[in-house]
Amino acid sequence: MVNKTPQVLTIAGMDSSGGAGVSADLKTFAAQGVYGANVIVALTAQNTMGVQQVSMTSPSMIHAQLKSVVDDLKISAVKSGMLGDVPTVEAVAEFLQQADFGDYILDPVMVAKGGAHLLSDEAIVAIKSSLIPLATLITPNMPEAEVLSGSNITNHEDVMQSASKIQQLGVENVLLKGGHASGKDVYDYILLADGSHFWLKSSRVDTIRTHGTGDTISAAITARLALGDDMKKAIIYAKAYVDATIREGIDVGHGHGPLNHQARVADRHFPEVLENV
Repeated sequence: MVNKTPQVLTIAGMDSSGGAGVSADLKTFAAQGVYGANVIVALTAQNTMGVQQVSMTSPSMIHAQLKSVVDDLKISAVKSGMLGDVPTVEAVAEFLQQADFGDYILDPVMVAKGGAHLLSDEAIVAIKSSLIPLATLITPNMPEAEVLSGSNITNHEDVMQSASKIQQLGVENVLLKGGHASGKDVYDYILLADGSHFWLKSSRVDTIRTHGTGDTISAAITARLALGDDMKKAIIYAKAYVDATIREGIDVGHGHGPLNHQARVADRHFPEVLENV
């Protein structure tokens, strides 16, 4: 009997060192047992030390890639990562409005770990107006959430208010990642479409090998939704998977190294689910 493996899609840039972007997404898809297709919106020359050069894909080529996928594959969930500029955002948004790719997970790659903005103000406006209303889930880190909500985040109450403001932009569900905060524990906040909400608490790992964590968690959620998980279950499992990829780390490169996408998820990797913090 033919194996009816779920098919998913990533729309993102290519990391030449294999740690983030499409490379991380495809590894994550494979680890979850789904088939991954990819649309490349940018080529990067980068490694664990940083990004050396970026070359954007033309909107016409992005459209051609998307059409090739939709004409042949049965995609049941899609995610987007780094989109880079306004023409790319507009090209992706236009196609997503026309195609039925199922659940859409938006990783709004706007702010780097060091705090540098990766998108122009115009591109951020385009994401807010064109992509967020199409998304089933958005997965901002804290600096990105501040940009999207227009408010500073200094405590848990701020996190909740920021997530609510982002949801009001039109997205169904919000995962506000807490990895940028300080402290021995990491608190991620989830606001679901039905108004229910909860926190995920996990202990912080002392490591610099965290390159591609944002890509990986959004890709894992995409895969789990395609496998039939509901949103809450998908997010919790994806968080456990990322925890495993960090804790069972690998030694690659001389800078902020990549995750171990071959890590196996065990009970110890699952976060604590909290209704209130």
